[in-house]
Amino acid sequence: MRANGKTPKGTQRFRCKDPACGASASRSNTRNDVARRHELSWFLDWLFTGIMPTHISQRSFYRRTAWCWKITPPIPAPTGEIHRYLMLDGTYFNDYCVLVAYNGTHVVGWQFCDREKNASWTALIQPLVPPDIAVVDGNGPLERVICSLWPDTNLQRCYFHIRQRIHTHLTRNPGTQPGRELLALIKTLNTITTPDQAAAFQAEFASWASRWDSVLKERTYANQQRSERPSYVKLGQQWWYTHLRLRRAYKLINGLITGDKLFTWMTQSQPDEALPKTTNPLEGGVNTAAKELLRKHRGMTPKHAMKAIGWLLYFKTENPADPWTLVHPEHWETTAKTTAKQMPPERIGPALYDTAFSAQDGNGIQQGWGGRSR
Repeated sequence: MRANGKTPKGTQRFRCKDPACGASASRSNTRNDVARRHELSWFLDWLFTGIMPTHISQRSFYRRTAWCWKITPPIPAPTGEIHRYLMLDGTYFNDYCVLVAYNGTHVVGWQFCDREKNASWTALIQPLVPPDIAVVDGNGPLERVICSLWPDTNLQRCYFHIRQRIHTHLTRNPGTQPGRELLALIKTLNTITTPDQAAAFQAEFASWASRWDSVLKERTYANQQRSERPSYVKLGQQWWYTHLRLRRAYKLINGLITGDKLFTWMTQSQPDEALPKTTNPLEGGVNTAAKELLRKHRGMTPKHAMKAIGWLLYFKTENPADPWTLVHPEHWETTAKTTAKQMPPERIGPALYDTAFSAQDGNGIQQGWGGRSR
């Protein structure tokens, strides 16, 4: 059929080109999909920039784009690709958490959960092919799940989180000499670039541990006339380590060295290959963007916040499809809710307790004197 003028209402009329047919028809309805496509574009622009279209009011914008919240951005399906390394980390928002797998250039997968735990990390990394190296922040459940599901994957602890944890144990200004020396040694981690410097670091750490071994093992007994017992000491405990925070800092670095988690970026690298030693690309490129997105839209409900972060992560995948391909007519079509009138069930036998009047319970028509004087 071809265009053949318009109807008196202005609707396009069409007519069959076959002379033997000559059938004529007109378009009786408008293209709803065209309007909805523009509304989805408005919604995504507002979501990432915080700017609404100027040709409609705020209330009209919210009303016309309300259906866009029904669309759930899909998590990319596993492709079977073996990544050289994956950065794994979680960030919290609105009392929820999103776990992200990042390969340095794009997001590989994500998982929403209430907190970082074995079940949530398993749901994220189980569908993925084990990478050669996993860069982690030291989360206990994450490392346990990696050791269980990816036993051949080498771990690299993020240097930024190591420094952060050392500051938690020793503070930025340690009050003891061994604490000051250990903090100064940890600060040299980012300056190491060669295997010789890494070996020198390990030798210096071993020398520090040998030199302050007696301090690390120093104990305080409950029967000594000293200050009050610390809050972390259990009731009835007879002794505790005097320099517990110093021991924790020592055990952290010692465990990373003995577990081969400190210089994986150096020992596993190929010639002219630069492997990451921090999760900064994930923290700065994905987590920070998610926090900034929620900062633009303060007051979002948890459900809407998940959808917003889902859209952000979806567009950071390797090959995101056109958002319109994710839309189906049922997303914008509103079905009228028909509530059938519920008919009361048919009564079987007499009603023992009901709302009707009954002569037996004294609610019927009464006769005789009702207490009136006249």
